[in-house]
Amino acid sequence: MTPLTGTASAVEANRATRFLRSSAGRALMVAMVLLLTVAGAGGLALANNAGLFADRPEGCVAPDRHLDLYAVELPRDPATNQIRLGYGLTPQTASYPGPTMEMIEGECLAITLHNQVPEATLAALRTEPGHPLGVSLHVHGVKYTQESDGTVHSNSYVPSGRSRTYTWFAQPRNTRTGAQGTAGYWWYHDHVVGGPHGTQGIASGLFGGLVVRRQGDPRPDRTYVTAFGDRQTINLRRSPDTDTCDHANPQPGPTCMVARVGEKVEFIVIGIGNEMHTFHLHGHSWADTRTGLVSGSNRALVDSIPIIDNRTLGPGDSFGFQVTAGDSVGPGHWMLHCHMQFHSDAGMSTVVHVLDENGTMPQYGGDAPPAHHR
Repeated sequence: MTPLTGTASAVEANRATRFLRSSAGRALMVAMVLLLTVAGAGGLALANNAGLFADRPEGCVAPDRHLDLYAVELPRDPATNQIRLGYGLTPQTASYPGPTMEMIEGECLAITLHNQVPEATLAALRTEPGHPLGVSLHVHGVKYTQESDGTVHSNSYVPSGRSRTYTWFAQPRNTRTGAQGTAGYWWYHDHVVGGPHGTQGIASGLFGGLVVRRQGDPRPDRTYVTAFGDRQTINLRRSPDTDTCDHANPQPGPTCMVARVGEKVEFIVIGIGNEMHTFHLHGHSWADTRTGLVSGSNRALVDSIPIIDNRTLGPGDSFGFQVTAGDSVGPGHWMLHCHMQFHSDAGMSTVVHVLDENGTMPQYGGDAPPAHHR
């Protein structure tokens, strides 16, 4: 009879040791460490590398729409010689601000970003040695996963010549779960160019407006984005470059805000950079509500809503509203500017041109527009 060499527990321990030293045991140990790491503080980075993050937020079963967005280099700013970049639905239509995005609560949107900005241009904008070269798409207000965060730390950016799809979900309001919804006026921008916060990307032109509507919200006839930024700029420009309307044939765009009397005009207002501003529009006012409009039959509630024509705007802030062009005041050239006086004095001003019922541009008080707005 073979004598016992230890207790039963010692025998089991010996067997366990032999198993752990085997290839199967080592594989099990690696799997356990991986699981614990993902669950722990370092889980985010490892899960991203392992492809464990969902590519769509909860509630988005599949995208309802898909569109392509291009990041391209544009001609340099003629006044400062600064590099200019822009987003566009086609490379040829890229601009700053980029195209205005519109969603309805409950909608899921997939946007494929194509990076056509040369790597050398991105290198020239880099402020941190070794920082990755690429562009991204980061959005405010709506829902997205880490795969669509548009940041370096989540590895969700796009190198030059590459593409990536970002998914946004306009989560609807849900009183059962407490979800407040995502309806409102928001913006999107780069979060990678230059450094980890995309400061150089935004300053170069990679930003645009987003409006999320609720079912039944009134639709405007025209929408304009005004980004108030550093160096006393509107959409990275200073007057007179903020208003380039051709008075004989005005074409709506980032530097030509035009509407006919009676049209519903929507403004998406964004604060970029580092400065505080106050947005002011002459001749028009709006309700201090989500849409700028007053609705409902509750007299007490309606009467309690303030009516404003000036609003403070800080970096990263956004709001929006609708007005009826020329309501009670008629056609004309209505100033839109920052009401911090030294900002407007430095050129932080533009004009909203309200045409008459025939679409005719009204005359200024003199024979020509003031020199500051030619």
